[in-house]
Amino acid sequence: MPFTGFNLKYPEYEVITPQTHNSFTVRSLNVQDEERLKGSLMTPTKVTEHLNKCLYETLVNKPDSIKEYKDFLKLLTLKDRDSLLYGLYHITYEDIRNYDIKCKDCKKDFSVTVSASDTFNYIPYPENDILTKRVKIELSKSKGVSVWIKQPTLQDETESIKNMASRPGTTMDIIIETLIIEKFEQETESSVEPLVISERIDIIDAYRSLPAKDKRDIYEKFNEEFGKYGVELKMRAFCQHCGSEDVVNIDLVENFFRMVYTS
Repeated sequence: MPFTGFNLKYPEYEVITPQTHNSFTVRSLNVQDEERLKGSLMTPTKVTEHLNKCLYETLVNKPDSIKEYKDFLKLLTLKDRDSLLYGLYHITYEDIRNYDIKCKDCKKDFSVTVSASDTFNYIPYPENDILTKRVKIELSKSKGVSVWIKQPTLQDETESIKNMASRPGTTMDIIIETLIIEKFEQETESSVEPLVISERIDIIDAYRSLPAKDKRDIYEKFNEEFGKYGVELKMRAFCQHCGSEDVVNIDLVENFFRMVYTS
């Protein structure tokens, strides 16, 4: 008799996204999900696409405002995705196993295993406007230049990678770094209206030309207004060689794919 499927109910986990305050329920991965991820072409430009689709396909319950995949991309931030990924990781794997650490003192490598829930910290955004909020920064070193920053969505990331990744000399790091910038404005003597730089390709070139101090100022302001709200995974680790103590930030995306490929 051919197999027609088990009558299974997968473990589920509720996630409240920290920045948009939406409620989701994710189910654990099954073997087929893992095999699909393993069989995908995991180039740097494809990782986020596969991750987004994997998360969407494991949603059991989602808000009424998210009816299809394009809504998911449009209405969730990158920090929201981190919370969903944590929920998926927690309900599928439970533990962070054999996580490699280099001791800050003796420089030797060691590995630890810890429950994912023991590393989890949640900092919610206190308001409800994060998708529409924009903050203007007057740059201190680039006189007459200001920048408008925002919290990027999954759609912002997807479109930027699609349109910019093949551009010669443009790295994934610079694409991701500049997602927080909506536009630059520069005062001009010839007009009362500022010069506006809002095309993504021009934003990247303008960003690269900034003095290093301006870059640091942008990211300090972004973290203050947006970036500090989300989820983080931290654990206290003790070196197995010298006993030195350290607080380690866990890279959730890297560890998720490590678990997928070693399962």
